[in-house]
Amino acid sequence: MATFKTLDDLIDITGKRVLVRVDLNVPVKDGKVTDATRIERVAPTILELSEKGAKIILLAHFGRPKDGPSPDLSLGLIVPAVEEVLDHAVLFASDCIGAPAADAVANMNNGDILLLENTRFHKGEEKNDDAFTKALAANGDVYVNDAFSAAHRAHCSTEGLAQLLPAYAGRTMQAELEALEKGLGNPVRPVVAIVGGAKVSTKIDLLMNLVKKVDALVIGGGMANTFLAARGTSVGKSLCEHDLADTAK
Repeated sequence: MATFKTLDDLIDITGKRVLVRVDLNVPVKDGKVTDATRIERVAPTILELSEKGAKIILLAHFGRPKDGPSPDLSLGLIVPAVEEVLDHAVLFASDCIGAPAADAVANMNNGDILLLENTRFHKGEEKNDDAFTKALAANGDVYVNDAFSAAHRAHCSTEGLAQLLPAYAGRTMQAELEALEKGLGNPVRPVVAIVGGAKVSTKIDLLMNLVKKVDALVIGGGMANTFLAARGTSVGKSLCEHDLADTAK
C-alpha cells in the first residue's frame, strides 16, 4: 500500500502551476542529444499533466557547473530533443528564478510546457538553501518529483520544494517506489540488491539503509573501486574515493 501521493491524487489541476522535477541530464555531443532515454522516461508524467490542463514547469540540473552559468551546460541545448520526444512545443526561460522565470510562467496557457534553466547555475541549489527554495516555489502551486535518479540528493529542487508545496510522485518515481516497496517492504527471501554509480559519497545513506534489509548487496560501477581499495586491492588510476575506505569497510 503506497504511503505517498501520486498524480492520481491530483484531482483538479486545470490552470495550476505544477513544478515538475525531472532528470534531463542527458549526454550531448556537438550540441545534440545522443541518448534521449531520460527524456522518454519522464514523458508520461509531463504529457499527462498537460492533458489535464496544468501549466507544467520543468526543473532539472544539467552537468556540474563550477562557476555559475555556462553556455555549454544550458538546458536550452536540449529543448529540441525534449520537443521531439514529447511531440509538443516546449517553452524555455533563461533562468529558473527571478524575472525570467516569473515572466515566462505568467505568460503560460493551460497545457503549456516550460523548461527553466539549469538549477545548478545557482549555488543555493546544492546547498538546499531556504531562500533559493522559496524563489523556486514562488512559481508553482504544486510540486511533482519524477527524478528518482536524483532523489538521493537533498537539494532545493529535490527535497526543499517538497517542504513548501503539496508534493506528489510522478509516474516514473511512483514505479520506482512501488518496486522498492515490493522488494524491501515484505519481500520473498533471499533478497539481493544491486547498486551502481560513480560515487559512494552520494549514496552512503542509501547503502547503509539497504544493508540492513537485504541478504546480499552487490556493488558495481565506479563505487566498486572504493570497496576494492578498502580491502587492499589496487585500483590504479580508476575512479575511487580513497577517503571513504574506512567507511566502506
